Amino acid sequence: MGSDHPKEACGLFGVYAPDEEVAHLTFFGLYALQHRGQESAGMAVSDGTNILVFRELGLVSQVFSERSLASLQGHLCIGHTRYSTTGSTTWENAQPTFKTAGRGGLALGHNGNLVNTGELAAEVGERGPATTDSDLVSTLLARRMVDASLEEAALHVLPRLSGAFSFVMLDERTLYGARDPHGLRPLGIGRLPGGGWVLASETAALDVVGATYVREVEPGELVGIDDRGLRSMRFAEAPRPALCLFEFVYLGRADSRMYGRSLHEARREMGRQLAREAPVEADMVVPVPDTATSAAQGYAEVSGIPYGDGLMKNRYIGRTFIEPTPALRQRGVKLKLNPLPDAVRGRRLVVVDDSIVRGTTTRQIVQVLRETGAVEVHLRITSPPVRWPCFYGIDMSTRGELVAAGREVDEVRDFVGADSLAYLSLGALVATTQAPKGAFCRACFDGEYPIPVGEREPSKFALETG
Repeated sequence: MGSDHPKEACGLFGVYAPDEEVAHLTFFGLYALQHRGQESAGMAVSDGTNILVFRELGLVSQVFSERSLASLQGHLCIGHTRYSTTGSTTWENAQPTFKTAGRGGLALGHNGNLVNTGELAAEVGERGPATTDSDLVSTLLARRMVDASLEEAALHVLPRLSGAFSFVMLDERTLYGARDPHGLRPLGIGRLPGGGWVLASETAALDVVGATYVREVEPGELVGIDDRGLRSMRFAEAPRPALCLFEFVYLGRADSRMYGRSLHEARREMGRQLAREAPVEADMVVPVPDTATSAAQGYAEVSGIPYGDGLMKNRYIGRTFIEPTPALRQRGVKLKLNPLPDAVRGRRLVVVDDSIVRGTTTRQIVQVLRETGAVEVHLRITSPPVRWPCFYGIDMSTRGELVAAGREVDEVRDFVGADSLAYLSLGALVATTQAPKGAFCRACFDGEYPIPVGEREPSKFALETG
C-alpha cells in the first residue's frame, strides 16, 4: 500500500564529548530522529586510535542494546537512521559507511540525495556491494586520503557534489559536519553542558541529550570539531538558501525549531490559515495523526468547530519487514489508523492532513470513516497539491504516480471520495514559517528546482541497474 505522505528523510547525529558516553548520547539522539527513517540504524565511534562501526536493519531500539552500546567506547561518534532514497534496503546500504583510508579510516552518514550520481559512479569505477550515493562519496574521500587528511579530502570532494546533502563524518580524532550550498537538508550545532559539541538533523535531538542549540551549519560550510574546539571552513558559495519546505509541513518533529520557528506553532498557523481560506460547515475537526494534530487544533480554533480524535494511530507499527498479503494490504490503513465509532458516527467531519501524494491511503481513510458512520468527510490539506517529484532526499514517487499531477482539485476530490477538498495556498504556507519564500525549496509544489536535475527522472536504484 502506497503512502500519502512523503517518505522520510534520513536522520543524522554526531557528538564530540571526551567526558561523556558518546554511544549512549548518540542512541538517544537517533531515537529522537527515528521518524526520519526506520529502515536501518547505525553508529561509528572513535577512541582517538580506532573506529568501530555498528549498524543493522531495523529501528534504533531493535538495532542497539546495552551490550552493543557498552562495546562502542570512545569520545566522538556519529549516528544515522535511514530511509532509502538511493539503493535498496540491505545491510550493505545501512549507514554510517566506513572506508579504510590512508593510515586510518573514515565513517560517513548522509541525509539527502545527489543528482550527479551517474557521473560520480563513472569516476569511481569498480566498487563494493553498496549501491548508494553515500558510499560513492565515502569512496572518493578515502581515495583522496591516501596523501591527505579527511578535512583536506572533504574540501576537495564536497564542491564536486551536486544535489542535497547534509553529512556527519569522522576520522579517528575529528568530527565533521557539512551542508550543500543550498542547505536543502537541515543540520544544527549544539553545545553540551560539559563543553562537548553535538550535530543533529533537528533541534529535538539536541533537546533530548541536554544540548543547547548554537546555530545551523551554514549552506556550503564544513565544520570540524576536536580538541581544538569548533572551526568553520567554506567549501562553496551559497547561491540562495533552499531548505526543504516539507520540513515544516511534515518531516520535522513538532517540537523542533527551524529558521528559529517552532514547527508546532507553524503547523497550528497552517490550520488557522486553512480555516480562513477554506471554511466549511461541520460538527468536528479530526486530525490524521500525528503530524496534522497541531494544524487541526489551529483549524478548530479559527472555525469554531470542536476538535476531536476520530482516528487512533498505532505508534508501534514502524516499518515492518513482514509484508501483508494483498487482501490484508487492502485493509492496511487499519494497521496504522483505526476510527473511533462513537466519535465519528452521525457527524460531519473536517479531516485535516498535511499532504496527499499518491492518494491511495487518503481514499482508504475517507472510505473507512464513511463505513464507520461519518455523514460527510471534508478534507483540508495543510500544503498545496504535490505535483512534482523530489530528487533531493525524499522518496516522493515519479510524476506519473502523484495524484495531483495533471489533475484539478475536483478530480483529486473525486478520486479520494471526499465531499470537499481544499489545499492551503503556497503563499499562506510560506507565511506560517515566518521566513521568505526564497528561503525554501518548493519544487514539489511549483516545479522550480533550485538545482538542475536533467530531463530524465533519476531512479533510486540507478546504481543497481546502471
